[in-house]
Amino acid sequence: MRVDRTRPLEMDLLIREILFGYFRLNAVGERMFSALGLTPGKTSLMRSLAEEGPQSVAQIARARPVARQAVQRMADELAKAGLIEFIDNPSHRRVKLARLTAAGKRMIERAMAVEMGWAARLARHFERREVEVAREVVRRIIRILADEQSSPRTGAARGGKR
Repeated sequence: MRVDRTRPLEMDLLIREILFGYFRLNAVGERMFSALGLTPGKTSLMRSLAEEGPQSVAQIARARPVARQAVQRMADELAKAGLIEFIDNPSHRRVKLARLTAAGKRMIERAMAVEMGWAARLARHFERREVEVAREVVRRIIRILADEQSSPRTGAARGGKR
């Protein structure tokens, strides 16, 4: 039995669609959260703290993966706004943990309510199975990329573009 494998061009086109989707989603997020005084990045950082509890800036950055300095800037802005605070870290004397304040918890609840309303409107255009399959494909791509990133032999090292 012949297995029908994806050709490189098809995969490249899928990755481009995901990237263009990311840019569109980011633009929607900018509009959606701006009324609350948030950006998609700040909302994401606060959501991580709400879902996973207090974390260091480095932990938050590694989970994305994005530059620690960018996360630090957002965290500092959120702290200045009273939405997060830095607390002592029982595992490390010098590295503080970020956690939501009471105001931050209320703000992320508001932001998630707005996002869920938007997601409900979008969901009407899709069958449940379509979304499940799309999520699985994206999760597999993320796992493969994470494995390649942690491997000493990446595609670029072998002469590939990605």
